Amino acid sequence: MTQMTTPGEARLQAMAAPEGEIAAATHTLVIGPYLTRSAAPRTGGGPADVSRSSEARIDEAAGLAVAIELDVTEAIIAPVSRIRPSTYLGKGRVEELAGRIKAEEIGLVVMDCALSPVQQRNLEKAFGCKVIDRTGLILEIFGRRASTREGTLQVEHAHLAYQRSRLVRSWTHLERQRGGFGFLGGPGETQIEADRRMIQERMTKIERELDSVTRTRGLHRESRARVPYPIVALVGYTNAGKSTLFNALTKAEVMAKDMLFATLDPTARATKLPHGETVILSDTVGFISELPTALIAAFRATLEDVIEADILLHVRDVSHVDSEAQAEDVGDVLRELGIETTAERIIEVWNKADLLDDSERTRLLNLSAQGRNDRDSDVPILVSALTGEGLAALSGRIEARIAKRRSTFAVTLAPEDGAALNWLYENAEVLDRRAEEAGTIHLAIRVAPEKEPRFLNRFASARKLSRAD
Repeated sequence: MTQMTTPGEARLQAMAAPEGEIAAATHTLVIGPYLTRSAAPRTGGGPADVSRSSEARIDEAAGLAVAIELDVTEAIIAPVSRIRPSTYLGKGRVEELAGRIKAEEIGLVVMDCALSPVQQRNLEKAFGCKVIDRTGLILEIFGRRASTREGTLQVEHAHLAYQRSRLVRSWTHLERQRGGFGFLGGPGETQIEADRRMIQERMTKIERELDSVTRTRGLHRESRARVPYPIVALVGYTNAGKSTLFNALTKAEVMAKDMLFATLDPTARATKLPHGETVILSDTVGFISELPTALIAAFRATLEDVIEADILLHVRDVSHVDSEAQAEDVGDVLRELGIETTAERIIEVWNKADLLDDSERTRLLNLSAQGRNDRDSDVPILVSALTGEGLAALSGRIEARIAKRRSTFAVTLAPEDGAALNWLYENAEVLDRRAEEAGTIHLAIRVAPEKEPRFLNRFASARKLSRAD
């Protein structure tokens, strides 16, 4: 005899199902309600980004949904002449979409814009299904991908802050204590109202835990400062190839997929430059247009390596049709973090050269070649993290930028002074080494500022060749 399942049991079983299975069973419609070019300058809010094509924007929105395995049945552009306060879209368009959603049995609508709580609630009533906006979708991706304790706490805090003002059925984190797919079900509106106090209490607790995590990170930074190495942080638009480049430069195996937000938690590895200098390479979360302000604030601690880095590698996917607009978005986020985008420490890396057609590749190679003979040039470097093209030139450029803040010295050693020679290789960069027939060794050495006093104390006869800038 088959045992009947109650509605409550069915709901609990659905919540316990693997997230991928839940997503795969959710027919999703992605809608791009983009302002027309004539309307954007006159509108006082909403997504007025007309620098990139609507086609590229809807492709990105669909990519965000696919990144968490949602079953995207279709992605459509819905031009908007002006934003309606109640439903964002016009009445006729809402009715048209409602019929389509019902006929195609859509379970989730993703609106690629920022919806107010009222707009979200009204669209849900009109469509008869769950509706989330761009902010909600990005928060869900972050909730699914964050793996470190700090990343998980920060995502949860941002998600709670977002949900606190919304009387919508889109939050199950209080029941499951896990991130991801909070929009697929959850308590009813009355339950959300009853849980407002619980949400605030949870946020307060998370803030205390984050304070503790931040103090721990501070201790780690102090520990690292005692053995100082330059920090080189990779920044860029999501899916620009940062993790693939990170793996190529460090021989690490960080997850690198052709997928938006494949990397959320920062990863750091030590690697050596051509002349032996050790640097810490840090892979960071990718940026994106209209990144929720709450997430920028929440991940500020995660992005500390970017803020404090000696050198930033701005990795760009030059094969993407909206590469220039993506670069502007990255610049906007960096400025919000207080990082000047014209700073001397930024090196622009044109990645994915292997995906360019012959004419475009030749054009960018010619532009990149203008700085080939000047390692300290500001000209971007064309690379392919996948094939290894241009990586030697990139390492040389990083080394040259670091060298600008270091002095070089000439050192002469007796042939039997192996201990001194070993010290130099361990604590400085050996730029040149020549030995006389009698065995005397002549070296050109580059020394970091913090190690210069120890170096001069040990090698008092060293002759300075050049000063740091």
